[in-house]
Amino acid sequence: MSIDKATVQKIASLARIKVTEDDLNYYAPQLQKILGWAEQLQQVNTDGVEPLLSVSEIACRLRPDVVNDGGNAAAVLSNAPESVEGFFVVSKIVE
Repeated sequence: MSIDKATVQKIASLARIKVTEDDLNYYAPQLQKILGWAEQLQQVNTDGVEPLLSVSEIACRLRPDVVNDGGNAAAVLSNAPESVEGFFVVSKIVE
């Protein structure tokens, strides 16, 4: 596929990008090189290659689900500057 100035203008229009005449002359060969590289990648034999989610085989370590001091509201609220009925009191920041 050949990229000319009209094609670059069409791509810029679809992307809602303003492109000058000088930019059209600059981007046309740039886009042609990118498409050439993509066509080169199409020639690579990928038969038998499974898709990857990640390049490293790292298993996610999960922490044990244990009860912690979150159930002790009095101890948690003891560090709060102000609390009402078991809740933190914070300043209103939106009028």
